[in-house]
Amino acid sequence: MTPIAFAHRGARKELPENTLPSFRRALDLGATGLESDAWLSADGQVVLVHDPYVRRVVRRLSVRGSTAAELAAAGVPRLADLYAELGTGFELSLDVKHPEAADAVIAAARIAGAEAVEGLWLCSPNLDVLERLRADAPDVQLVHSVRKQALTAPIERHASDLGRHGVHAMNMHHSEWSRGLVMLFHKFGVRAFAWDAQEVRHLVAVLGMGIDGVYCDRPDRMMAVIGKFSTPSD
Repeated sequence: MTPIAFAHRGARKELPENTLPSFRRALDLGATGLESDAWLSADGQVVLVHDPYVRRVVRRLSVRGSTAAELAAAGVPRLADLYAELGTGFELSLDVKHPEAADAVIAAARIAGAEAVEGLWLCSPNLDVLERLRADAPDVQLVHSVRKQALTAPIERHASDLGRHGVHAMNMHHSEWSRGLVMLFHKFGVRAFAWDAQEVRHLVAVLGMGIDGVYCDRPDRMMAVIGKFSTPSD
């Protein structure tokens, strides 16, 4: 199966990251998924930006202390804007930057429609957050996103626990995956996602392991490698 090709913060090597033009460009290049980070603005809107502060001219704006309109003036889109401008025909991986944002993300996806909910992947390093979401929103796909060395349990037990608790995917740095680990997580019904796969050799390596989703800053490069890798040899 062809992996989900997540454009990390859009086509950020060509256009400003986490902006609607950058997300649109990534989809035009063939990315099947987008990646961003979800925060709540001061007026309770889900906004897509990586850092807790954004710069506007000579000022710094606190994301959580600014309204969605103030953030929009600094180039930060709302999740609702993303769906309104680009539709819902793509996978969307969102890092939940603070727990309160998760419920608002799900609500925005539900307003956008069933396709948006089906394509939504909520990522968190916090298993407590994921377990609460599993109870409150059983139709949303959940991702445990963390470095391997941060795990407190043996990797096989962790894979088993994710499967038992209904977490759909494990997301680790591309260098931490092996074919054996991918197979281990698959054994428990958990998909394997690899982030920061930027170079051709990184992409080829994880694709060869049977990875289910890959995150890259260069959607053009990512899609070229996936296209060649997926083409049967003569």
